[in-house]
Amino acid sequence: MGMTMTQKILAAHAGLETVEAGQLIEADLDLVLGNDITSPVAIHEMDKFHKKTVFDKEKIALVMDHFIPNKDIKSAEHCKCVRDFACRHEISNYFDVGEMGIEHALLPEKGLTVAGDVIIGADSHTCTYGALGAFSTGVGSTDMAAGMATGKAWFKVPSAIRFHLTGSLPKWVSGKDLILHIIGMIGVDGALYRSMEFTGDGVKSLTMDDRFTVANMAIEAGAKNGIFPVDETTVAYLEQHSKRPYKVYEADEDAVYEQEYTIDLSQLKSTVSFPHLPENTKTIDQVGEIPVDQVVIGSCTNGRMDDLRCAAKILQGKKVKKGLRCIVIPATQKIYLQAIEEGLIQTFIQAGAVVSTPTCGPCLGGYMGILAAGERCVSTTNRNFVGRMGHVDSEVYLASPAVAAASAVTGRISSPMEAGC
Repeated sequence: MGMTMTQKILAAHAGLETVEAGQLIEADLDLVLGNDITSPVAIHEMDKFHKKTVFDKEKIALVMDHFIPNKDIKSAEHCKCVRDFACRHEISNYFDVGEMGIEHALLPEKGLTVAGDVIIGADSHTCTYGALGAFSTGVGSTDMAAGMATGKAWFKVPSAIRFHLTGSLPKWVSGKDLILHIIGMIGVDGALYRSMEFTGDGVKSLTMDDRFTVANMAIEAGAKNGIFPVDETTVAYLEQHSKRPYKVYEADEDAVYEQEYTIDLSQLKSTVSFPHLPENTKTIDQVGEIPVDQVVIGSCTNGRMDDLRCAAKILQGKKVKKGLRCIVIPATQKIYLQAIEEGLIQTFIQAGAVVSTPTCGPCLGGYMGILAAGERCVSTTNRNFVGRMGHVDSEVYLASPAVAAASAVTGRISSPMEAGC
């Protein structure tokens, strides 16, 4: 019986010739990730192990991104805990104010994640690195602690769903629309503990930023991971960003998939996820008149250069609707600097938006854009659960940067065409 791409990676890291769905394995880890919220719990757990140090100082990444710069005393204490741990154990990949970015944009940019890796992170959107052909998945803080101490983790080998992509995306339609379409089609538990594997000629038409977005939200369909094949686009990205060796794994021709879907990218439309689940999707022509109070463009899902360029193109020469708040958050310092150099930040400010230092901020209802009762927000983030960005009586609508920017101009959920583009 053949193996999927994910199964091949896990087999190699478990020192096994083959694995099959449902099998329990212990695999070697290439990277263990934590942030300012999840790392303190893992650090306290690791202290109980009485280990003198971590398994490999080069294979731990600690990124301060959720409440950075610190918003209050509690967040400051959390960061101090992680900072002290990183110093004590001489962690090479520790990223704080001035160096940090949103973790799932920062680590690929720094070349810390490459094809063929097995990566765990104490954050559910660790599945982002599947865009590079790695197996990456979110775990709890206790598993993170064990990973930091031993360099290993237990996994149940996932079965898989294959998404065969054809064609290419229309103008103003992006990877965000693709993954929202898929989640709307299969539901938030449609890929529960499965691997979402993306194949087909359509893959080559997707940019790396599109792929990062799609893999990032695999967890919103319940998936264990999302993964893309390694092609010329992937290799170009890896060679530009990383000096680490990588390994390409390909699914066997007789690999077993529980389900298979074919998606013609050319037929997709801008898609919006209504409250209060990502699966509650409608295409832009089905939305109707929905006024909004706030727009957020950023996050580990959509804070990369493609996203900022798209938003700036729509906002160029226009103004944010009076009475609406538009918040733009570049995902990393490098992206922020490049956006300045390209004139995008000037465009945002002239349009009446505010631009923040890299942070997760409003995505998890942290700070930098909390919603009051009755307020609506169009956001390029990844979750719209009840109370996700503030008051339990607020509403979050998930959308692409194109729809978010257009909505900022019109004051209601809109397509770029409705905003005059």
